[in-house]
Amino acid sequence: MSEFGYWVLVAICTLGALAGTIPVLAGVYQYLLVGLSYKKTHLERCGYRLPRVSVIIPAWNEDSVVATTIDRLMSLKYPRESLRIYVVDDASSDQTPYITIEKGKEYPGNVFHIRRVAGGEGKAHTLNYGLDVLLSGDWTEAILIMDADVIYTENSLVQMARHLADPEIGAVTAYIKEGSASPNLVQRFVTFEYITATGCARRAQNVMGFLACLSGGAQLHTRENMLAIGGQIFSATLAEDTFTTFRTQLGGKKAIFEPNAIVYAEEPDDLVGLWKQRVRWARGNVQITGVYRKLWFDKRYHGAMGSFSMGWLWFAIFLMPIFQIVASLSLFGLFALDEGISWAVFEGLWLTSALTWVLVTFGSFVVDWESAKKSWFEGILFPGLISLSIILYTLCPPLLELVPEFLIPETGSTAHTVLVLFLYAWLSLGMLVAYLSKEVERRGKFPWLAKPLLLIGGYGAFLCAVTFGAYVKEYQGAELKWDKTIKTGKVG
Repeated sequence: MSEFGYWVLVAICTLGALAGTIPVLAGVYQYLLVGLSYKKTHLERCGYRLPRVSVIIPAWNEDSVVATTIDRLMSLKYPRESLRIYVVDDASSDQTPYITIEKGKEYPGNVFHIRRVAGGEGKAHTLNYGLDVLLSGDWTEAILIMDADVIYTENSLVQMARHLADPEIGAVTAYIKEGSASPNLVQRFVTFEYITATGCARRAQNVMGFLACLSGGAQLHTRENMLAIGGQIFSATLAEDTFTTFRTQLGGKKAIFEPNAIVYAEEPDDLVGLWKQRVRWARGNVQITGVYRKLWFDKRYHGAMGSFSMGWLWFAIFLMPIFQIVASLSLFGLFALDEGISWAVFEGLWLTSALTWVLVTFGSFVVDWESAKKSWFEGILFPGLISLSIILYTLCPPLLELVPEFLIPETGSTAHTVLVLFLYAWLSLGMLVAYLSKEVERRGKFPWLAKPLLLIGGYGAFLCAVTFGAYVKEYQGAELKWDKTIKTGKVG
């Protein structure tokens, strides 16, 4: 090989390895923008507007939560004469219809039961059935789409509705938090995830002038916006909320995040349930990426949605598993070319990750103290024990001196080579270990192994594995099946 060819290969492998920093740097970018979000609040264009709001609650066998949800909605600091709740009962076989009818008697003129006999087609079809009813009359001025288990804090709807005083706003979403009264390990990981994925990311998106997704359990639309996007929710997808968000903004209206409107939801408490929920979401994102392929990085299509920032943040998440695998393979290539260069690049990659981990972990307390104090341990362990060990070594190399010498293989030995290659592969292997945690739980033979495997592989790697699983499902052409998340009324 010529010297020129050698250095070309080194450069290619180095760039490939550094691809692993793309999602990390996207996270840093968003956290830096959070500081600006405190000035970019849209409050200067708000007004005291309390439109007549129709709340749509799609419900299939929700008897454990629907009564509490209705009661909490009726206790909102919002004029009762301007609030109507429509529970769209998707052919429930439990006590959901009975409970809803009784609540209609308790709150006459405010709570209504709509029975959809031909049910089982999923959330979007259920919502559309309710929308047909609401939009057939002229009472409704705004529509709140939510889930049957979501609990709104008393000021949340007022805080969302005030933004509709601006005619440019088509939709507003709230800050959904995991709200289980006694969350387990999985739910505490979700709690921390939501600080970054919702509390931080959507604040940053307010600054950038777009919103990637209106939360499915908390989205307030003007009547005009709902009619402008066809008066229906796009049903040929598993991510109806994200499609609605895109259609709102591409239709000329703005969608924004109101961080002070707090709502609580019960998230899955096991890995199998979480996997089903997140693969459904991720498959929706795969579908959206294809449908809107002309949008990406093209501001002629839409100024904000077609911006570099939107494309970067979207694909940093959408392609994260690919970036991780490419980084591992590139480090292997560098190792074959020059072991010293490969290790230097490896340290650079992990130094970037380590500094980001510090920023995100400690910054989360600033963004959302309530959630962070409940999930600080899971925030620290978010990368997984092996990745966390690498991070700590990268931040403070002298920590290696605390490791017994007999555990550290001699440089140049076969054991040393195996260790180095394992560390290079870990960017990808972490996803496999996290996936195995779900499989162990699903198979049920050694269920006690599931959480240790999750802690070793990392919750972040679990989310990467979910995205990879969505690729596989879409490639296989799997049925667009709505796997309902079981709710048990654990929200405190």
